[in-house]
Amino acid sequence: MARLPRRLGHGEEATLAEHLDELRGRLIVIVCALVLGTAVAYAFHNHVLDWLNGPLPHGRRLVTLGVAEPFTTTLMVCVYTGLVLSLPVVLWQLWGFFAPAVDPSAERKMLVLVACSVALGAAGVAFGYEILLPRAIHFLTNYDKQHFHNLIQAKPYYNFVITILLGIVVVFQTPLAVLGLVSLGVLSSRTLRRQRRLGYFISAAVALALPGPDLVTTFLELLPMWALFEGSIWLAVLFERRQARAAPASATLGG
Repeated sequence: MARLPRRLGHGEEATLAEHLDELRGRLIVIVCALVLGTAVAYAFHNHVLDWLNGPLPHGRRLVTLGVAEPFTTTLMVCVYTGLVLSLPVVLWQLWGFFAPAVDPSAERKMLVLVACSVALGAAGVAFGYEILLPRAIHFLTNYDKQHFHNLIQAKPYYNFVITILLGIVVVFQTPLAVLGLVSLGVLSSRTLRRQRRLGYFISAAVALALPGPDLVTTFLELLPMWALFEGSIWLAVLFERRQARAAPASATLGG
């Protein structure tokens, strides 16, 4: 009977063969989780497709152009959904492989960062699904209607929706990315405040590059991006102040 891969303790030594055996076991767990997640998604694919179709204008239906396209499109969506469902297992297995090289105190910080990342990602999905996608799709599907009869094909539509949601989730990770750069010494809160105008300009450029070329949608995209950038600056300030308070305490203990 196959056993789940054992997590090595911090600093525990192992041979190359043992590391490879552990990696093989974790990859098997990841593949099994992906297959199980895809199977669960397929069992509930009607609900998944209905949810993805939510941003469509009222009364619009998707079209397929090939004999096998309804099945292959559904399978593609289920694989994406299975990947999302299996993501906690995937991340846990990857963390279990690299964790022995990380100090136990840093592990607690990592768990906090993961929780913050999940919360920001959920906020990004909610913003993209409820605010961005309906307005962008309404504008794009009704553009120049006197010249085009727009039949929305299923596979490109789902690729569009999934790509936009993933992009918004990445954008919403901005505070954590900035905090990571500050902790590595690449950025500082002073630099961020001094270059605030440049940061706002870059945010505006990114908002213009995102779907939704009408002014209302672009403005709706820009507001949370500016808020995330401003929040990143003050998060960096708090982080540096905490580091400054911790430095004398560490020096005292060391003495």
